[in-house]
Amino acid sequence: MSLKTHAPGPLALLLTAAAAVSAVAADAAADSLAAAIASPARTPKYVARDVYRHPLETLQFFGLRPDQTVVEIWPARGWYMEILAPYLHDRGKYYAAIEAPDVAGAAKEAKDDAAFLRQRIANDPAHFGKVIVTELHPPQLTEICPPGTADLVLTFRNVHNWIDAGDQQAQFEVFFKALKPGGVLGVVEHRAKPGTSLDETRKSGYVDEAYVKKLAANAGFRFAAESPINDNPKDTKDYPKGVWTLPPTFALGDTDRAKYLAIGESDRMTLRFVKPGK
Repeated sequence: MSLKTHAPGPLALLLTAAAAVSAVAADAAADSLAAAIASPARTPKYVARDVYRHPLETLQFFGLRPDQTVVEIWPARGWYMEILAPYLHDRGKYYAAIEAPDVAGAAKEAKDDAAFLRQRIANDPAHFGKVIVTELHPPQLTEICPPGTADLVLTFRNVHNWIDAGDQQAQFEVFFKALKPGGVLGVVEHRAKPGTSLDETRKSGYVDEAYVKKLAANAGFRFAAESPINDNPKDTKDYPKGVWTLPPTFALGDTDRAKYLAIGESDRMTLRFVKPGK
């Protein structure tokens, strides 16, 4: 008895071809992201922190692609901008949403970072010439990009600052407004012990993960997934100067420096949220 075999139909062939094209595109995106991370143009002291910040795995988890519109919130002095701006240069858009320097209540450190970042962009048009700078300080300034146009909004270790300022919920509402339906909010933040109060967060810099999820849900986001890539089980979260005791800040100077260096940077939640509607 012989078994009959059937040639795949046109639809099956089409689906197979589409899957192959998608796989090739994903590989190309991963390669170009790896190349941006490996660029010799990056600041050496920033590169040294890759072992703690895991930029490739973190950005892949958030779904970054080179043709996206991406907004980075409070990019500080450009650690991630050095990767994102060149990666998005040809096919995407990169918005740097900085603290507004002239708004009452703006934090001095954030204002200093914003001034530094503007100067970096001006001094290096080859890498940062297409960076679009916007200003963020709710409720006065909230348009970080044209509403509903962002594919991806990213914030790295900023939520504790907004808790300190008291505008944390307003910030998440800004992100929701900026994203298109189906767009992603990616959050990395120092993770507190469960149940940590807001008063303790203001002192230590560590944020309760459940509270971050609540802020996002209140703004309209759906929680999608979390990644362990930036977890650090060595972090006991009970230091004299809070999270700033650890590298890279070393708030105690040389006191117990080797001990804190052995712990490494903080234990961080890595959360992905989605704006519903697609």
